[in-house]
This record gives sequence, C-alpha cells and structure tokens, in this order.
Amino acid sequence: MSLRTAEQLSDRLSTELAWRKKELSEFKSLVEAKSTSLQRHTVLIRSGIVILYAHWEGFVKSASNYYLEFVAMQKLRYEQLSSNFLALAMKTKLNEARETNKASLYIPVCDFFVGNLHQRCSLPYKDVISTGSNLSSEIMKEITHILGLDFSPYSTKSVLIDTKLLGARNSIAHGNYGSIDREEYIELHTEVIGMLNDFRNQIEVAAINKDFMRTKKN
Repeated sequence: MSLRTAEQLSDRLSTELAWRKKELSEFKSLVEAKSTSLQRHTVLIRSGIVILYAHWEGFVKSASNYYLEFVAMQKLRYEQLSSNFLALAMKTKLNEARETNKASLYIPVCDFFVGNLHQRCSLPYKDVISTGSNLSSEIMKEITHILGLDFSPYSTKSVLIDTKLLGARNSIAHGNYGSIDREEYIELHTEVIGMLNDFRNQIEVAAINKDFMRTKKN
C-alpha cells in the first residue's frame, strides 16, 4: 500500500521499529542473564553489537525511503518542494549534464528551472537512500540533509556512532574486537534505541508539519 497520508507513514514506521525493538530486547535479555557462562556471554555481546548496528542502519535506511515515498505520493509541483527535495528530484538531470562535461547540456536544465517548475514533480523514492553498509555520523548527516531533518540530535553522538557502533561492528567482522562488559553493552543498547526513536519522531513530525514543502498546503 502506497504511503499517501501521515497516518499511513506513522503506522509503517511503527511497524518497522516494533519488530526491531523486539529482537533487540530479546538479545538484551540474553546478555543480562547472570547464569550464562563467561565464554557464551562474550559471544552474545559480540553478536549483540553486530545486531545493534544492523538495526540502526536498517531502520534509518528503511524509514528514510518510506518518508521519500510519502513525499512522492503527495503529487506536488516542483515549485512546491522544499530545496532539499527539489535538489533530489533534479539530481538525475544535473548528473547527466555534469558527467558529459558539455556546457550545452546545462541549457535544458536551466530552461526547466526557468519555465517548468509548475509541472508535477517526479521524485525518486525506491532505494534512493544508501548507507553503503557503513552508517557513520557523516553519512547520517548527509541523510538528514537530504530529508530536511535536524542533525543536531546525532551530532553529539559521533563517537558512539563511529567508534562504539560502526567501528566495533567492523572490528568484529574482521575478528579483531576486544571485550566489552555487560554494562557497556546495555548502555549502547539504550543509546541505539534512543536514536531510533528520535529518527522516527523526526520523520513523523516533518510529515505532519509538511516540512517537505516550500509553502505549506492549505
């Protein structure tokens, strides 16, 4: 079902986040169990970090593309889009002109901006947002800019995102990551859940407030 209303978007985001939270909660319960042997406990924490990162990246990517779909389904004109979405809608045209290195190909692009912004926009939304399997704080900043969201909730968490989450995931994947205790894992779990909630809330508020529009609809 296409995401045409803010309510539909909110429901999709809630469903997407609910199953991720449930899986993370189940894993957290295993880590918290006192009866687990030290060896098994170490394996659980290492696995848990990988899963924490997977849900962090997975939800940001999915939620971002849901929001893009919602905006595309509003069937706005180019002139109604906020600058970030207009840039996204025009990216293909601009890339084609740039890659050929022919100044003449910029002429139709300029003509479009001068005379065709009244047309209904064609906004790409299927798998547009890419994390490159490495959702660092810099990539998160780029994603929030593309979506017209505030990056500040994540700006103070760059060390957590880049080192404790992404860096640890990469190290574990290469078999090099050292030990992390139960309390550190639980703290990381809490921080990730908080960031996921923040991102969902940002998208829901942006959709309700019509922040994707240059001028709000009546």
